[in-house]
Amino acid sequence: MTQLPTSQIPTSIDETLDLLAKANYVADRTLATVLFLSLRLQRPLFLEGEAGVGKTEIAKVLSSALGRPLIRLQCYEGLDVSSAVYEWNYAQQMMAIRLAEASGETDRSRLEHDIFSERYLVKRALLRALEPSTEGAPILLIDELDRTDEAFEAFLLEVLSDYQITIPELGTIRAEHPPIVIITSNRTREIHDALKRRCLYHWIDYPDEERERAILRAKAPNAPERLTQELVAFVQKLRKQDLFKQPGVAETLDWATALTELDAVALDPAQVSDTLGVLLKYQDDIARMQGTKAQDLIDEVRAELRAV
Repeated sequence: MTQLPTSQIPTSIDETLDLLAKANYVADRTLATVLFLSLRLQRPLFLEGEAGVGKTEIAKVLSSALGRPLIRLQCYEGLDVSSAVYEWNYAQQMMAIRLAEASGETDRSRLEHDIFSERYLVKRALLRALEPSTEGAPILLIDELDRTDEAFEAFLLEVLSDYQITIPELGTIRAEHPPIVIITSNRTREIHDALKRRCLYHWIDYPDEERERAILRAKAPNAPERLTQELVAFVQKLRKQDLFKQPGVAETLDWATALTELDAVALDPAQVSDTLGVLLKYQDDIARMQGTKAQDLIDEVRAELRAV
C-alpha cells in the first residue's frame, strides 16, 4: 500500500498542538500526543467521552487544517451496508435489462457483467473514503459508533485493518492512500475489543476550569471576561451536582453566546434561571437548579473568585 503523503502531517506533538490551536481547538498534550501518533502511524483514532466534549470537532478541525475533504458517517440504530458502504442502483439496472431485452441482447453473462459494473454502483461514505482524491486522503469520521450494532462493527474490521472493502460482484477495493479515520462513541454501550485493537484510543473528559476558560476565549471571544470566569466556574460546579445529564463544552459555549446576546456582563440569578434550558436538556435537572440553588452556586463562585 502506498504511504500517505506526509507533507501536511505534523512532525511533532508541539506541531499538532499548534495545528489544533490555529483552528481554535484547545487540546491538552495527551490528546495531541495520541492524535500525532494516529496521523504518523496511519492508525484509526477511537475517541470516547460524554456528549459535547469535542470528539466530533477533532475531525472537522483536521479537515480544515490539513485541507482534506471530510466524509462523515453518522451512525444510528439499524445502520447497514447499503446505507454506509454501497448499494446497487436497481432502477437503472432494471432499465438496462429491459433495454437489452428489447434490443435482442441474449448474452446473459455479458449483461450481468454490465449491470454489475461501477456505473450502477451507488457509493456511500465508507466506499467514498477509499477513493483517490486530488486533495489528499480524506478525513473519515465514523460518528457515534455506539448507536450501531455488533454486526456493523464486525463489518468495519476489514475497513479499519486493511483500508479495503470487498464487493462480491466487483471484488476487493483498496485505498491507494488510507483515509485519516476518527471514530467517536458516547459510550452508551461498550464497543467490541476486536475493533478497539485496530485503533489508538483516547478518552476525552470534561475540561478543567482553566482549559474551559481558554476554550470560551477562543470560541466565544465576545463574552466579557468577568462573565467568562463566572460562567465557567458555575458550569464546573454544576457538573458536580446530581444531574441526569451534565452539560458538555458545547452547552457551555451555547450558554456563553446566549448570555452575551442578552448583554450580560456577569451572572445574574434571574437570568441564569431563565436560560438554564440552554445549558441543561432535561426538565428535572432544570427544576433542581432553578431559584435558590442557582443563587447559592453563584454566591460560591463569586466567593472563590474573590479569594483568588
